[in-house]
Amino acid sequence: MIIGVVVTHASPSTQLARCLGALLDDGGLDRLLIVDNGGSAVVPERDDVEIIRTENRGFGAAANDGVDRAGELGADMIALLNDDVVVRPGWLDPLASALVCDHRVGAAQPKLLFADREPPTINSLGVAIDEFGAGHDIGFGEPDREVDAADIVAFTGGAVLFRRSFLDDCGGFDERYFLYYEDVDLAARGRRLGWRYRCEPTSVVEHLGSATTSAQPERTRYLQERNRLWCAFRNGDRRTIIRAKWLSVRRLRHDPKGVHAKAMVAGFAGAPVRLWERSRWSRSR
Repeated sequence: MIIGVVVTHASPSTQLARCLGALLDDGGLDRLLIVDNGGSAVVPERDDVEIIRTENRGFGAAANDGVDRAGELGADMIALLNDDVVVRPGWLDPLASALVCDHRVGAAQPKLLFADREPPTINSLGVAIDEFGAGHDIGFGEPDREVDAADIVAFTGGAVLFRRSFLDDCGGFDERYFLYYEDVDLAARGRRLGWRYRCEPTSVVEHLGSATTSAQPERTRYLQERNRLWCAFRNGDRRTIIRAKWLSVRRLRHDPKGVHAKAMVAGFAGAPVRLWERSRWSRSR
């Protein structure tokens, strides 16, 4: 069994060094791939470390580039990490065991904790989807505690181990999202094909927080809102789609009104394509 680890990186920061340092200190990696997504990453010169330099085409494109290269190297499982996470020792084995023990588990997510926070605080135990089509991290902001491994509806793309055949089956990430909801969309497409997902809390990863998106709050809000609509049109039931649209209209009353309006227009404009894709999938089943 060969496991490839893909780290996506998009802008200069000290976080990448901490991320790579923790991975290399833990050891046992078959191959570490850094996708420098329009950044200027400096990485250790080692035989088991490879850097892939691309223009910034978004998170999904960077992840797909890394996954494709890991597949070329013969990886059976592929871990995907953002550059703003720090793994704790022994993080990989519980995730790999979850995939080995059940061939229908396509992805396993660790427990994500906020880094350097006291008392220890949960960032994510998986992702849940609400009635408006919005994704929410399970356990977000709650005190850290012992929890059992559990099935989850969706995973966060910031720290997850995939079965390669799951990614092949689903066709990888949809690069049109650019950033946000591409992981929720991938999970939804996989569920339709019968795949399951697990959170394995004995695997622990710390989240430092993204310097890239925090510096662009309006861009972040636009992408989150537009992509929530796109994902709902493609994957939600009729009630979810209605509520997703209603929430976008309601948000026009709140600042920044212009950002909400642009996101709603772009989200609605993307509806015909995504509804057609949904219909095509239904006919093919």
